[in-house]
Amino acid sequence: TVHPGAGNPDMTLVNALLAHCGDSLSGIGGVARPGIVHRIDKETSGLLAVAKNDAAHAKLSEQLASRSMKRTYAALIWGAPKQAQGTITGNIGRSFSNRKKMAVVKIGGKPAVTHYTVIRRFNAAPVSMVECNLETGRTHQIRVHFSYAGHPLVGDPVYGHPTSARVQHMKIDTTVKNALLAFDRQALHAKELVLMHPATGESIRFTCELPEDMKALIEALEKGG
Repeated sequence: TVHPGAGNPDMTLVNALLAHCGDSLSGIGGVARPGIVHRIDKETSGLLAVAKNDAAHAKLSEQLASRSMKRTYAALIWGAPKQAQGTITGNIGRSFSNRKKMAVVKIGGKPAVTHYTVIRRFNAAPVSMVECNLETGRTHQIRVHFSYAGHPLVGDPVYGHPTSARVQHMKIDTTVKNALLAFDRQALHAKELVLMHPATGESIRFTCELPEDMKALIEALEKGG
């Protein structure tokens, strides 16, 4: 979890940042979110930007708002989009049927745009690896958009059917089935972040390789077919 909230008073990224940086973090986000420029979902791995002073926070937020900050994600999804490259659009707001979830809504919400490229389709199971670039940054955007498109993320407990229900009738290798069942979070990773340094104006590119659990699942999918 990025910052403290209902049900998560501690053990968050903000708690760790405060322990590491003390009072040097930007105060723009308030007491609950010091230094946090943008967030990633709980259990999504990878990169996010944190500001250590108000001037940096303001400039990074400007880049986020103007969409000049580039954020690239890797995801494993069920099935395969018909197009190898495409864009998913649709306003995102609170689900009318479940206020704890987000959804693509016809009335209200905020515009959301997700660009994707299919990197690989696996033969061992109906799973694809996609790379996503966010034009907007709505809550749960990638998860909501791919679920809306009929391809929810592997392991997503909120926006997809349980993996156990999906694989029980699949004629797939036992090792692959076990690897899918063992993956207990949404298969989403923030792999790249490109931004302008708030002090020098230099373009900086940060990358983060896939975590071990996603690597292990991909390896099982590769070996299984």
